[in-house]
Amino acid sequence: MSLVKISSKGSFDKTKSFLRKAGVTNEKVKRVAEKYGKVGVDALSLATPRDTGKTAESWSYEVIVSKNTLKVEYLNSNNNHGVYIVPLLQNGHGTRNGGWVSGRDFINPAIQPVFEKMADEAWMEVISDE
Repeated sequence: MSLVKISSKGSFDKTKSFLRKAGVTNEKVKRVAEKYGKVGVDALSLATPRDTGKTAESWSYEVIVSKNTLKVEYLNSNNNHGVYIVPLLQNGHGTRNGGWVSGRDFINPAIQPVFEKMADEAWMEVISDE
């Protein structure tokens, strides 16, 4: 599957310690991630360039929880003879006759507002008393 992935490096030990002391569990944050996983799929689907609509309809997401991380991964399963379509649309691609089709950045504008809302809502989980 084609994967849109955002990652960050560095130590988050102080942040994790703060969240633990504040009573924030992975389950609380996972609920937010699940909600915005679905919102992100909808946003990506609406923003995906359409010909047949198959690529736009092929978005999904996974929330992956491990001991120290929680990730939301957006995936698109549409491929043509093993070639995933989303990277071609996003980055551009060559054609059979030697031409070039320019890419169109549709992912970042679609997903950025989702990430911002997800971060805001996760922060509200951190500071809420419930």
